[in-house]
Amino acid sequence: MRDEYQAFRDAGAEVVALAVAPASAIDQGVRAIIEPPYPLLADPEHTVAEAFHVYDLFADGLAAPSVFVIDTDGTIVWSYVGQGPGDRPSAQTVLNRIP
Repeated sequence: MRDEYQAFRDAGAEVVALAVAPASAIDQGVRAIIEPPYPLLADPEHTVAEAFHVYDLFADGLAAPSVFVIDTDGTIVWSYVGQGPGDRPSAQTVLNRIP
């Protein structure tokens, strides 16, 4: 998503990433490593991951790799939940789902 961020912006979309970790861990780890141009939010109590039914699917205490395309009215118009830790759709697949 990082490398295709401008294509998402050109499509009128915003990318937001969420990690089941405290903000300090995100700032010192993930943000420093991948330097995303989009917001990277902390969900240390996994409240959001649980609400989207993607928390601890692999008994690892993490959120499954997931993508949700949410319309401006808050409706989920497409979603993908990975079947394993490395299972993610391509950026182009997600771009094709933006209304």
